[in-house]
Amino acid sequence: MATQCAAPAHFKAELAQTAAAIVAPGKGILAADESTGTIGKRFSAISLENVEENRRAYRDLLFSAGPELKNYLGGVILYEETLFQKDASGKPFADVLREQGIIVGIKVDMGVVVLPGTDGETTTQGLDGMAERCAKYYKAGARFAKWRSVLKISKTCPTQLAITENANVLARYAAICQSQGLVPIVEPEILMDGDHDLAKAVQVTEDVIAACYAALSLHHIFLEGSLLKPNMVCPGQDCPTKYTPAQIGEATATVLRRTVPAAVPGITFLSGGQSEEEATIHLNEINRYPGPKPWSLTFSYGRALQATVIKTWAGKPENVKAAQQALLVRAKANSEACVGKYAGSGAGAAASESLYVKDYKY
Repeated sequence: MATQCAAPAHFKAELAQTAAAIVAPGKGILAADESTGTIGKRFSAISLENVEENRRAYRDLLFSAGPELKNYLGGVILYEETLFQKDASGKPFADVLREQGIIVGIKVDMGVVVLPGTDGETTTQGLDGMAERCAKYYKAGARFAKWRSVLKISKTCPTQLAITENANVLARYAAICQSQGLVPIVEPEILMDGDHDLAKAVQVTEDVIAACYAALSLHHIFLEGSLLKPNMVCPGQDCPTKYTPAQIGEATATVLRRTVPAAVPGITFLSGGQSEEEATIHLNEINRYPGPKPWSLTFSYGRALQATVIKTWAGKPENVKAAQQALLVRAKANSEACVGKYAGSGAGAAASESLYVKDYKY
């Protein structure tokens, strides 16, 4: 009897090749998939109007930062609007990225909704009509997708309901993606909100990721053509105990070894509100931690790649080059960290500013 698989036979080789290319040594992902509302919050901080042309100009700045960008990025995640926008010369952004050898990704979820009967726990919506949308995105040049599920730690959370529901919805999303030729990035984010210690973060992250891979198995996901985007295992933002980067690295590597199958080609961490420099240092320590790590351990950062960039740009054309240089500095730092060789090249006051937002939505 043939083994069942969510990925059609004609897509399997392409899916595996795409996933491996995104997380090739020294490469990670720029998450530029902020919704219109979220990018508006970023723009309000620099007193810039949230209109389509400004959103287009900002993404143009990112994607045209320079020839070095392809050395650090294997992929870029776009919001739907951005996928169909063009650079200043009229070239579609998908082509701008593809010509640099950077793979185009697309955010496909429709945001979180509250699970009734819980203490504010959530699931993620967007499965209805997703196969048709994925087919459209594939035709437009996208080759991978992202779906964010959100869990939180408290005295009563996460409940088994929230863990199971989010694992199942991630698995259903992954199956739909693979059926349409898109590599699914599976993102079960556990928020940093709370005062829990590192041991609690280890326990919950282990439970959540294990549940995800149980669900992915039941849905016959082709693991070689998928990626995981987890939180790093960190204590709650209000935890009184301060842990070293080495302790964060050990906790994270330990959880992943216990839960993630070796068939998965890469783990692309979210930054989760860490400062730019914290996210880089912790990624470096995860890679430096000794012992078997059968997957590429890299980055899929939004705020931790863009915070200094957008402040430097401030919506002014004369600042574009300086903002692009800021992006290249951070991308290079994370490229070094994902091979365990970061030595502080991106350090600075701006890079150390906290990016934490309670109950973060985008």
